[in-house]
Amino acid sequence: MEMQQLLSMGFPDELAAQALAATGGKSTVKATEWILTHKSNAANTSTFQPKLDRFFHSSQSPTPPQSQSQEQIEEEEEDEEPSKRPRPSTHSAQHPQPQPPPPPPPQQNWPTFFLKTAEKKNANTHIHQPLYERLRPRTLDDVVGQDHLLAANSLLRSAIQRNRLPSILLWGPPGTGKTTIAKAIVKSSTATRYRFVSLSAVTSGVKDVRDAVDEARKLRLKSNQSTVLFVDEVHRFNKSQQDSFLPVIEDGSIVFVGATTENPSFHLITPLLSRCRVLTLNPLQPHHLALLLNRAVSDADKGLVQSAGVQVDVKEDAVDYISNNCDGDARVALNALEIAAVTAAARVQHGKQKEEGVEDLHTNEDYKVAVVSVDDAREALQCKHLAYDKAGEEHYNLISALHKSMRGSDANAGIYWLARMLEGGEEPLYIARRLIRFASEDVGLADPLALNQAVSCYQACHFLGMPECNVILAQCVAYLALAPKSVAVYRALGAAQKAVRESAGQNEGVPLHLRNAPTKLMKEIGYAKGYIYPPDNPSSTQTYLPPSLQGYKFLDWPDRIPYDGSEH
Repeated sequence: MEMQQLLSMGFPDELAAQALAATGGKSTVKATEWILTHKSNAANTSTFQPKLDRFFHSSQSPTPPQSQSQEQIEEEEEDEEPSKRPRPSTHSAQHPQPQPPPPPPPQQNWPTFFLKTAEKKNANTHIHQPLYERLRPRTLDDVVGQDHLLAANSLLRSAIQRNRLPSILLWGPPGTGKTTIAKAIVKSSTATRYRFVSLSAVTSGVKDVRDAVDEARKLRLKSNQSTVLFVDEVHRFNKSQQDSFLPVIEDGSIVFVGATTENPSFHLITPLLSRCRVLTLNPLQPHHLALLLNRAVSDADKGLVQSAGVQVDVKEDAVDYISNNCDGDARVALNALEIAAVTAAARVQHGKQKEEGVEDLHTNEDYKVAVVSVDDAREALQCKHLAYDKAGEEHYNLISALHKSMRGSDANAGIYWLARMLEGGEEPLYIARRLIRFASEDVGLADPLALNQAVSCYQACHFLGMPECNVILAQCVAYLALAPKSVAVYRALGAAQKAVRESAGQNEGVPLHLRNAPTKLMKEIGYAKGYIYPPDNPSSTQTYLPPSLQGYKFLDWPDRIPYDGSEH
């Protein structure tokens, strides 16, 4: 970008390259000043200075005609018609007068318009990038909040130091640093052994993967340089697409680094998991987010100044509010801060900033300060995002929390998790069906009416729907949480199923005395023979299990009350 700007001003390629190399290559203004003020380039600058004057008019008097170089004069003459060109005199042709080059113009005489325009261009080079992208850490030392992965003796640190990076899967919530860590791994390597190639499963297919692998293999044969293939949102690849990674990981053609927000056990195939090491990233804590937000405020090159266009002062309570309301997502936090800063800058531009405890704004535009308050932060953040996916892992996490809270007789926790699910958009009938299951599994015989309550809850939710049925669900959750608990029936069924599967007599016939005998033939061969009718014989010791399971007890519950012979 800077090189193109210098070339468009008329500077030669070689001189422009020298100026950028001498000034660090990041500022067109500095490079131009170097060309115009450096004494060793004074002779060179004279050849194109008038060309620049055609575009930028200085406030000083124009350069005298004799200061133009012979090359410039010839260029102007070529533009004229031949009939209008002045015929040179014989004296001047025989004795040409050398034209000394003019001295380079001082820095303060350089056109003010050009300098301001260049400054604006430099200031706008990063505006198209969001704040979180501009502030993305470049090395692992700058990454915050994942100390369990980046400690001195961790897997990643040791692998990077030895240049033996394994294939890994980075699993964590959004905005926790998965892409950042993947890019920083290559830049933090002690040797230039790795080349970084990035793909996204959202926009890429098997062909893109194949092209990247072919290029990696060629590079490996040519320069023995390995390629780190980073695939973002890898869980979006289907089974056959994930299969395409297996052979190239196996033969070492690439070092595979995948990033996913979904549980790898649910969304990635087992062969891929066996070839990669799964590293789990944690949500960032509020003090981690506060550190990142303060970095954005203090960074003059890539921080809030580039977004707002003026100096920005962020109140401490605004930083605290954003840090505590972003669910550990650095991207959400930085986006909210950037929006709040732009809002405050707009107030400055219209002269409407009235912050308590802030001095009046200076009249000079260059010294105005945009103050970001907690109200700006609240307006930028709007409502808090609920992390809930009706088809993903969080769905199962929350219903498990609801079930276990009721099992632990904690009605408060049960109602809280119910509210989380409803606010996340869960179907009320799904919750009601789980409550019916809970009524038998965990309450059971301790309160047989619990099943009636759960079934009634399901019917009422079906009649009313959301949002009116929310209180019905809450009532049933509270009832089940406070009810006495018994898993006797649940365990008895499990024990019986185990006996059916594992006992030697699982296909053992039903004892004859327990069989029904509706026909004469069945009676003659012994069906129902020896059956004792309990109401007529309350003290009988008749057995009901197969002979191989005699005396086996599945239900841990008081024995039934025998018949006393009275009519009921």
